[in-house]
This record gives sequence, C-alpha cells and structure tokens, in this order.
Amino acid sequence: MKSVARVEQDQAPAIVGESATILQVISRAAADPACDIDKMERLMAMHERMQARDAEAQFNAAMAAMQSDIPSIAERGAIVVNGQKRSDYATFEDINDVIKPIMQTHGFAITFKVENVQAGLSVTGILMHRAGHRESTTMLLPLDTSGSKNAVQAVGSSTSYGKRYVMNALLNLTTRGEDDDGHAAVPTANVTSVQAAGITSLLGRCTQKTRDWFTSEYGTAECVPKGRHDILVAKLNKAIRAAEAANADHQ
Repeated sequence: MKSVARVEQDQAPAIVGESATILQVISRAAADPACDIDKMERLMAMHERMQARDAEAQFNAAMAAMQSDIPSIAERGAIVVNGQKRSDYATFEDINDVIKPIMQTHGFAITFKVENVQAGLSVTGILMHRAGHRESTTMLLPLDTSGSKNAVQAVGSSTSYGKRYVMNALLNLTTRGEDDDGHAAVPTANVTSVQAAGITSLLGRCTQKTRDWFTSEYGTAECVPKGRHDILVAKLNKAIRAAEAANADHQ
C-alpha cells in the first residue's frame, strides 16, 4: 500500500500531463483563424477550473502527508490572573518554531492579515501551498484589556492570540501539558542548512575527541536543536582554541 507522501508524488506527472493536453488544445484553437472567440473563452475557463482543481488536489494530498509529521506542541505559556495561574497554552513562538520547517518541507507557507473592526480585531490566517491553492480562516476578537494593559499592549495581545488560534485551526494542531522539567517536552526546530554547514566546518578543525563527543550528543550537524546553536558554536570555538594552544606548546 502506498504512503500518502508517495501518492502525493505520483499525482504530479498526471496533473502536469492533463494540464498540458488542455493547453495544446487551446494553442491549436488559437492558431485557427476561424476559431470562435466564445469557444476560446470557454476553453480558457475550463483550463482555469482544471488548474484550480489540480492545485486543490495537491494541497489536500500535501496536507494529509504533513499531518503525520506535526508533533503535539508543549504548553509553556501560562495565563496568570491576580498572581494565580489559571491555565496553560502553547505560545505562538513555540508553535511557529516547530511548524515552520515542517510546512516548508511540504510546500506550505502561512501569512496573517490583521484588521481593526468595530468589535476589536479581525485576524485572518491564510495557508498557501506551492501548487497555488490556499485556505483561510478568520477570527474576530475583542481587545484584550485585562491586567491593566495599555492600548498598544491590548492590540498586541489580541493579535498574538488570534494568530495562535487560526494557525491551530488551519493546521489541526494539538497541544499538551509539559512534563519533565518543561523544556524537555517541547519539540524543537533544528538549525538551518547554513548553520549546519557552519557547525560541520568547525568540527573539521576540532580534535577527534571533540568530534566523538559531538556525535554521541547530537549525531549530525543537521540534528542540532535551533536553541542550542549559539551555545554549541561557542563551545566548539573554545575547544578549537584549546587544541591550537596545546599544539603550539608542543612545537
């Protein structure tokens, strides 16, 4: 049985071939001096409908494949009222750090539109796929004036809340309470390809002992969590300087 990801890949040639066939028909019709303009417009309209249908099919297949890659996201934010914690939630920053590289892998991107309305704010999330299809959802929110927030803080709080919830709705995200010491439960984004290349370059200047430690700790440069990048680079640079100083003493 084929995986969803495999099906998504297999659909591409069929989609391209079908679209190309329609384009050939339109091209031949356009080259015919006797071609009826109304017929040409109907062919173009049909082609646009087929493109939209194909784009939606690719969107749905990619979404289905992406769902298996999205983890539950730890709730590290807390709502505190009068010094007492009322509930936990996953912050927009934590959600974004986890989701962004996964969306990129599957050809998705998300953007937001925030508008002032009479009742407060309107936050719209737009999920776009590289095939051209997009889905959106909108949330209407009052301004969050709790906790003696000023006007600017109220807008910022409501905007962050809206982004978090429309993203959850568009991507069908789940969150969970923290366990262990909290941070261990948070799925973290890994370093970028550029950062991984920089780490690999530094490792090439390290001793075998340092490289063995790195392998046992992280495996490969691509597996280094984003939040550990700066600390790791500082540690590797320190190890390089120590090794160079030791070599200089022996010469």
